Amino acid sequence: MEPSEIRRVVLQVIKEQGEMPGPPLHSTSILQDAARRLQIRGDLHDQRALLSFVHDLFRTGYLAWGHDLDNANPTFCHLTERGRRGLGHLSRDPADPDGYLAYLRDKTSLTELSESYVREALATFNSGCHRATAVMIGAAAEAMVLSLRDAVVQKMDQANLNRPTGLDDWRISRVLDGLEEAFKAKKNEMPRELYDAFEHNWRALTHQIRTVRNAAGHPENIEPVTEEEVHAALWLFPALASLISRLEEWVKGGYC
Repeated sequence: MEPSEIRRVVLQVIKEQGEMPGPPLHSTSILQDAARRLQIRGDLHDQRALLSFVHDLFRTGYLAWGHDLDNANPTFCHLTERGRRGLGHLSRDPADPDGYLAYLRDKTSLTELSESYVREALATFNSGCHRATAVMIGAAAEAMVLSLRDAVVQKMDQANLNRPTGLDDWRISRVLDGLEEAFKAKKNEMPRELYDAFEHNWRALTHQIRTVRNAAGHPENIEPVTEEEVHAALWLFPALASLISRLEEWVKGGYC
């Protein structure tokens, strides 16, 4: 039994049962419904895989024990606020790594290097390791920025154009400035919709992800990043990756 299939079915069961009026959530009901849909019967390995995933939802804070103070013990359980947020966008929320990656692949030209960092970001996020997530998703964004930089540099060199100094810098902040300068110089040659998307979103998207990454990598207090900040960075990453993919496609076909 593939872990991705177990994850998909369990989250769908919880979403459906959590939205139904009537009896409160029961871990037993969740497990039985998921096992029926997955056709898990006597295989101990599959049974334990299902149990482990449901346990992880409690460990990472998507589910909590108890329905109310009169029914506070297992098998009663309830969706936390974090769980409600996650299940509200099930197909692309980081709580569903396979759905998130599928959405990302559909909307972007995700590089192999970036995807490797995204996978670790999702794994650490769902393990509650938010500082590690911040670093990983920041590295994924940086890898895509550097890929775009390489495409721009190649085109500028082919056309014997002077490159903005930031494009040759090792600091990602300077590279971002250099790319902004390079694209602003091509404002009249870029499709209007693409340039508007770049102008309105470039700094906002890169700034938020870099800020969270830097807070985790250069901490000034014991809790430098919050779950909400990291969740926001994961949610914004597909928008940044999509913008970078569109810019790189235009560079390879139209930048000169």
